Amino acid sequence: MGTDEVPMDDKAKRMRDLLSSFYSPDPSNSNTSSHNASLDDINSTSFDPDQYMNILAYKSNLEGLLQRHVEMAAEIKNLDTDLQMLVYENYNKFISATDTIKRMKSNISGMEANMEQLLEKIMSVQSRSDSVNTSLFDKREHIEKVHRTCNLLRKVQFIYDLPDRLGKCIKAEAYADAVRFYTGAMPIFKAYGDSSFRDCKQASEEAMATIVKNLQGKLFSDSESIQVRADAAVLLKQLDFPVDNLKTKLFEKLEQSITDIRLNPIEVNNASRDYSAHEAAVHEFVEAVRAFRVIFPDSDEQLVKLAEDLVTKNFVIAEEYVKTRICPDDLLGVLRVIWNDVLLIDEVLQEAALSNHSLEAAKVVLMSFVRSAFSHLLQDISGSLLQILKKDGAEQCSLDIVLDASTKSVLQGSLNVLLDFRKILDENSGIVVRLRELIIDWVQEGLQDFFTKLEDQFLLLSGRSNSSIQAHGLAEGAQGDKAFAGLVLVLAQLSAFIEQTVIPKVTEEIASSFSGGSIRGHESGPAFVPGEICRKFRSAGEKFLHLYVNMRTQRVSFLLKKRFTTPNWVKHKEPREVHMFVDLFLQELEGIVKEVKQILPQGRLKHRRTDSNGSSASSRSNPLREEKLGRSNTQRARSQLLETHLAKLFKQKVEIFNKVEYTQESVVTTLVKLCLKSLQEFARLQTFNRSGFQQIQVDIQFLRIPLRDIVEDEAAIDFLLDEVIVATAERCLDPVPLEPPILDKLIRAKLAKTEQQNTTSS
Repeated sequence: MGTDEVPMDDKAKRMRDLLSSFYSPDPSNSNTSSHNASLDDINSTSFDPDQYMNILAYKSNLEGLLQRHVEMAAEIKNLDTDLQMLVYENYNKFISATDTIKRMKSNISGMEANMEQLLEKIMSVQSRSDSVNTSLFDKREHIEKVHRTCNLLRKVQFIYDLPDRLGKCIKAEAYADAVRFYTGAMPIFKAYGDSSFRDCKQASEEAMATIVKNLQGKLFSDSESIQVRADAAVLLKQLDFPVDNLKTKLFEKLEQSITDIRLNPIEVNNASRDYSAHEAAVHEFVEAVRAFRVIFPDSDEQLVKLAEDLVTKNFVIAEEYVKTRICPDDLLGVLRVIWNDVLLIDEVLQEAALSNHSLEAAKVVLMSFVRSAFSHLLQDISGSLLQILKKDGAEQCSLDIVLDASTKSVLQGSLNVLLDFRKILDENSGIVVRLRELIIDWVQEGLQDFFTKLEDQFLLLSGRSNSSIQAHGLAEGAQGDKAFAGLVLVLAQLSAFIEQTVIPKVTEEIASSFSGGSIRGHESGPAFVPGEICRKFRSAGEKFLHLYVNMRTQRVSFLLKKRFTTPNWVKHKEPREVHMFVDLFLQELEGIVKEVKQILPQGRLKHRRTDSNGSSASSRSNPLREEKLGRSNTQRARSQLLETHLAKLFKQKVEIFNKVEYTQESVVTTLVKLCLKSLQEFARLQTFNRSGFQQIQVDIQFLRIPLRDIVEDEAAIDFLLDEVIVATAERCLDPVPLEPPILDKLIRAKLAKTEQQNTTSS
């Protein structure tokens, strides 16, 4: 451990001495440090080699001496290398410095002679300049006196000529030159106006009085422009005329001139000559404002208010203009004109900050345009729908035509409105660019509000109250009810079309062109929520479809009720043919089928009945069964009929009423089911004799044939027809059915008669 510590201590001491010698070049300090240094310090100035070797040999063994020898040899080699590199690195610098010194020496050697020659030449020039100044001194003073005299004579001549000059200015109406001439002569008039130039002063003052009078006339002349009146005020102020009392009148004139600057949107978009007049009026107003600020430095507040009123009135005019049906180009044309006016006024009246003021007013205009566009679209859709209900001495418009027009109005109208808004967003003018994000939010909010109001409009149009009908000028009576039901059917299909087609397309357009709004924030969510709109119209469509079925069912049920309440069923005669009410019932169903086919698409294949279906027995099964019942007494026949009916109900589950779909077959089938259910209820409220029961049996049996061609669920229809017969049997005093041959004969006779009528009509 001891042998290792000695080299480290020596090295540390050498480093301390080197640093001390570098930072303490004073020899006294060096001697002191050398005196204090240890005797074995090889870098010390008082280093003693013999003593160092003795100490090293005493302290170190042979290995330590060899190791110290190797270290010292390496240090010596490193020092030699460093010294050699230092010499090499500075050799070129030494040579360059030597060459520079040589050149400086050669250049300086001839400089002293040149300096002496230069000094001699300067002294020669100075002596000659002094001699010239001495010789020309007297002449220079004379020239200066003559020049001053000439200037004085020129001024005197100007004063004498001033009245004539002012007279010429009056004739030429060059009042600005006259004021300039007179104000230039004022110092002389103040000094010598009462003595030498008394006549000139008096004549000039008379001329200036005429000029002041003429300037006052221009100032208050309605035929003169604002700029001319402002220039007149500036000249009067230069003449120290008290113009402050004219300030009120001048501002009244300026306010009246604003009426010429008010915007006329029609003229702007037609690029008429009057628009050029508007531009000229704006430039004149700007120049007048610039002049007023010079004349009345304290008038900025009044000018700012005047400019704000002008811009506000133009935006109010634009707001009323956008409430009419205008295209985006018309709106953008008006906004460009207003914005150009604002920029021109801002150049001379920055204190007004009209850009920010206009931004707030432009928000109102653009928001009004968005609302107006959606409002007009809503009116177009309502107008196309109301064509069903309006009568002008002719039949109502076909339902399929109205539906086609309505779908186009909704889909194409919505896309066209969004296209108009996109044109506005593509505008590069400053005021629209600054409101781009707000416009996007307004469009999304307006679209959401539009579809909400459209649903409300549909619900209003489908209302059954007389006030709702009369409010829209709808037809009254049976024809009006028929047209109203057609409208409800169109509304149902139109609601489905909006949910399935319109909303997806509108959503795509919103995502591509109207994304990135900012005013609502992330916590409020998007302004346009297509899922909510789809749910609204899905629910509304189902309501309209059920309403249509109920309206048509009520009309047919009224006919059926009349059939059951009119005759005396207890005294009914035996049946000879199918009753006329069957034809009326089928005629009503035929009209409904035609109506539905105009609007709704075809559905899936019909549910064909099978032989195993107990509720859809053949036309002969029920009469045979009832014939057996008729062979016993009346009470037993009725009992067995009821037992058979109950057994049939428990034997199978027939789904009578399903959800109404947007298909022809589903709507017609549901309507027929409801009518047959009503027929059953009407039968339960009457009391029949045998003939009445048999008449109902004949009518119902005939209905089976045509109803199968228009419904999709034959099993349920057969079941409900059987229910009518069973309900009639329950209310019959003697429920004995017709014999099958008689029943078939009556049915065939009715079929032949119907076929003959169809052939004759065709």
